[in-house]
Amino acid sequence: MKEYLLAGSTWIRGILMLIFILFFYHIGIYVIAVFILAQFGFLLFTGKLNEHLLNLGQTLSIYLYQLMLYLTYNSDDKPFPFKQWPSPNELSKNYLSQVSEVSEDSI
Repeated sequence: MKEYLLAGSTWIRGILMLIFILFFYHIGIYVIAVFILAQFGFLLFTGKLNEHLLNLGQTLSIYLYQLMLYLTYNSDDKPFPFKQWPSPNELSKNYLSQVSEVSEDSI
């Protein structure tokens, strides 16, 4: 037990997790809410979606997903700023491959 309590990597991850939780709770949710309202406004007043907001919203959603994976210990990959900001297609590729694996397994 002493080994686990003194492990520096555990404490570093704990500090990072605290920072990411604060970011997610205090900033991430509000930023995504702004994107939602702005996109709704564009649709309401122009009749079409804003492509720039679509891409930004998608990458922000992917980033928040990566944060949650790290916080729940489902991934050891540290999200941005420890790696590159996600691309718009990153989640689609990963999600589609996981969905096809589940579909094939369930048949």
